[in-house]
Amino acid sequence: MRIRIHLLLLTGLLLTGVLLPAGAPTAHAADNGSWSVYPATTGTGLRPYFYLSADPGATLRDKVTVTNKTDRPQTYRLYAADAYNTARDGGFAVRGKGERQRSVGAWARTGREKVTVPPRGSVDVPLTITVPEDAEPGDHPGALVALDERVDPAGDGSVAVGIQRAVGARIYLRVNGPTVPALSVDDIRIEHTQPLVPGTGESRAVISYTLRNRGNVTLSPKVALRAEGLFGRTLLDRDLKRVPSELLPRQQVRLTERWAGAPQLEWGEVRLTASAPRTRESATASYFALPWLMAGILLVAVGGGTALWIRARRARRSTA
Repeated sequence: MRIRIHLLLLTGLLLTGVLLPAGAPTAHAADNGSWSVYPATTGTGLRPYFYLSADPGATLRDKVTVTNKTDRPQTYRLYAADAYNTARDGGFAVRGKGERQRSVGAWARTGREKVTVPPRGSVDVPLTITVPEDAEPGDHPGALVALDERVDPAGDGSVAVGIQRAVGARIYLRVNGPTVPALSVDDIRIEHTQPLVPGTGESRAVISYTLRNRGNVTLSPKVALRAEGLFGRTLLDRDLKRVPSELLPRQQVRLTERWAGAPQLEWGEVRLTASAPRTRESATASYFALPWLMAGILLVAVGGGTALWIRARRARRSTA
């Protein structure tokens, strides 16, 4: 039996499962080589993304340009979608067309749901964003997506894969009102890998944690890692690199950091400090590093000592 799986593959802005790789957004139109999507050019020139602000209850009007770079006419479906951070690495992603939209994805409408673009041509489509009266102040990121609904077959064997491609222009919408930046670090866990015999190999540790944006604005967080041993000795002190450049409001991401050369025999504390403009939060976790061989020796010693103590106690009771 052949099973056909339809994967939504969005390129330019979006990758497998409507995903954008982690990292700072590049300042150019979203483009996959066959078509591109970007805000219509204004008197100030080309805009790579929609940067908008509005009061609750306001209506914004703009235009989006869809450019066909191929030699044949192409038809695309247009829709708006909410953005979020992927849990794995914090990449910028947007909801699929069939998913529920709660923010800018629900507020934005294009003048046409489908647009046919001539070869090597461009079409401007009106874009209207109606902000509800009760919209929460702060940032509401999303994207305006142009989807090619054709499914290209790919893969062989028992599983066939169909691929749809799309390109989207990011929407950065801020609803005016109080802004509350807030970060937190939660659920720190430390896993050690150590040689059986102390000193015969390298030990390492993996520190995992959850970084949360609890506020209503997009943040560019920094995370510092500090590890201290007995008597306050500094074992590790560095700024972490694998942190999302954009952590969207109410989003969280699970991150890991490798610690090569972690101590093989130590008892101490790991502290993670997350910061961004107007917010700073720290969390700690204790750790205890003990090689398996030494742990076994200690276990045998404790067990033997306990057995001798019990025997001596019984002997005293017998004598009494």
